[in-house]
Parts: sequence; C-alpha cells; structure tokens
Amino acid sequence: MKLKRQFYNRPTLDVAKDLLGKNLVHYSNGEILMGKIVEVEAYIGAIDKAAHSYNNKITERTKVMFGPPGHAYVYLIYGMYNCMNVVTQMEGEAAAVLVRAVEPIEGINIMAHNRYGKSTEELTKKQIINLTSGPGKLCMAMGITKLNNSMDLCGDILWIEDSNEDNVFEVVTTTRINIDYAEEAIDFPWRFYIKDNPFISKK
Repeated sequence: MKLKRQFYNRPTLDVAKDLLGKNLVHYSNGEILMGKIVEVEAYIGAIDKAAHSYNNKITERTKVMFGPPGHAYVYLIYGMYNCMNVVTQMEGEAAAVLVRAVEPIEGINIMAHNRYGKSTEELTKKQIINLTSGPGKLCMAMGITKLNNSMDLCGDILWIEDSNEDNVFEVVTTTRINIDYAEEAIDFPWRFYIKDNPFISKK
C-alpha cells in the first residue's frame, strides 16, 4: 500500500527509521523500477548544520523542503549525481530524509542498463551490489532526476509503499557520511541502515 501524507507529517527521525524496509517505486517509461530502502539519513534544517535548510535558509533549491511533507527533494552533487530526499514534518519546518541506498527488487534489468549499459546477466556480483548502494547510484539506476524534484510522493510516478515481505531486521544507528563541514552536527546519530544488508553504502 502506498504511504499516505500523514506518514511523512511526523518527526523526521521517526520517519527515517520507519522508511527502512519500505519500497521506493518509480514508474518510468511504462516500467516499474522498485527497490527496498535499506539506508537513510535524517536532516532537520533549523538545528542541523549539515542540512541545506540550516537556520531556515530558503533558496530556490531548498524551497521544496519548506513545503508540505511527502514530496521529493532531488538535488545534484558534484555537478553530476542526483540525490533523492523525502520531505518530512509540518510545512515550513524544512526537514527531509535522504534515501542513501536501496536493494533492487523490480526492473533490475533496466537498472543495470541505466548504470552500466549492460543486462543483468552481464554484470559481475560486485556490479550487482553496486547498482543501488549509494544515493547517486540509486538515482541513476532508477532514473530519478531533477525532473522529479518537488514531485508528490502520494502521486502515481514516484512513491513509497509498504513491503509485502515480513520485514524483521535490526537497525543500525550511526553518524552521517561526508558532512565534514557540519561542525557539531557531524556527531548527530542520524544515519540508519538495515544491519548486514549487502546494498548499504558503508558500514
């Protein structure tokens, strides 16, 4: 079942942990691309020097974070890699959850082509693991771009849904990655991932 708006309209740390095990789905060119969310990071703008919206700074890029919850915030890093976030909390609070890694479930052949220009059968085991084991990788594999920025996650193109699996797993809580500029926020334990899942970006 597709997650409803109220799922996202909650404290960001709760949403982040609850996203683990859910399925991220992109309906693209008539095909379903789906991956189980296995790693996330929380960003809470007002108090978080790692967040683009720190100190409630509104820019053209960050304005979607200040909008209603349950929308996608997609931005570019290093001029080439897209990162997908989920806007959380009440409108105006500028918080989001970065989807750092997913485990491929459906549309894997398309993901393989998007990442490597090959079919799944042509990939090595390492390449299969690397398909979606990072924020830029998963966006490339699933065809998520800046065209998806500000998209309603309660719509029919990009959404998150409950898994049909029995999702019993242990959650690891740790610090976030690549935020050396963020002063005291470096130490916030706001990264969560499914223990022992091979598709996480980093232990």
